[in-house]
Amino acid sequence: MRFGLWWLAFLSFVACLGVPAVAQSFPKFTGFVVDTANVLPADQEAALTKRLDDLQRRTGHQLVVATIPDLGGYTIEDYGYRLLRTWGVGLKGADNGAILIVAPTERKVRIEVGYGLEPWLTDAFSSVIINRTIIPRFKAGDVPGGIVAGANAVADQLALPETDARGKVAAAAAEYDRTHRQASTNSQGGIPIGLIFWLVVIGFFVLPFLTRRRNRAAPWGRGYRRGGGGGTLPIVLWSIASGLGNSGRSSGGWGGGGFGGGSSGGGGGWTGGGFSGGGGGSGGGGGASGSW
Repeated sequence: MRFGLWWLAFLSFVACLGVPAVAQSFPKFTGFVVDTANVLPADQEAALTKRLDDLQRRTGHQLVVATIPDLGGYTIEDYGYRLLRTWGVGLKGADNGAILIVAPTERKVRIEVGYGLEPWLTDAFSSVIINRTIIPRFKAGDVPGGIVAGANAVADQLALPETDARGKVAAAAAEYDRTHRQASTNSQGGIPIGLIFWLVVIGFFVLPFLTRRRNRAAPWGRGYRRGGGGGTLPIVLWSIASGLGNSGRSSGGWGGGGFGGGSSGGGGGWTGGGFSGGGGGSGGGGGASGSW
């Protein structure tokens, strides 16, 4: 009997490990614009709601704007992933939903993308909208203007036929790659290749030669070389040279995104116009985030 009680207590403890101490709560999904942080003036919220309603009528894609007063200790990436799934933005199977999330208290913004909209909104393109359209306005103190401009940029992209959207995404990625390469070159500071070459020559040939001559003259012979680390100096210099050659170089790219995942929603599945809630859509954490 006592063993059974201990076993039951152990199983209860293990079960509790997988449950957060405080369950994550989300705002109620009440419309195309869920402004729980009270950021948007009434007229801008009404105009944005109309725009997003029109987008859903014409394309079948569902875009939602959500302002969040508190992320509850979660990262905005985790919050966005869970929010899209909890609300079921987009149609089930088509997964053609996206959310523009703004957390003004934490100064974070994210575009969360459902599987079916990844050809329109890659991670790269989402990042472009955040960094070029939204964040500059946020930094200038115009949070409502940044939200409206960002939502309109996403809506414009989602209104395109998929072929046109792919072309726009590819052009944006190519432009970013050129800009990123230039920034990497500038941050490298123009370190000449000749400097790296001579560091290698000195480290592997000149310094070992000088060290050997000093060791012959020293009364303690080879023991000094082992203690002084003469053999490791070329390695250290090689590491420095390699670091100089690689400084400013980053992984590049945009990290995921691509054109895969899901299928487009088309115009079917929504019952008439107006907001009718989520359609059971899902996503896998695609999109991009930023801060200001």
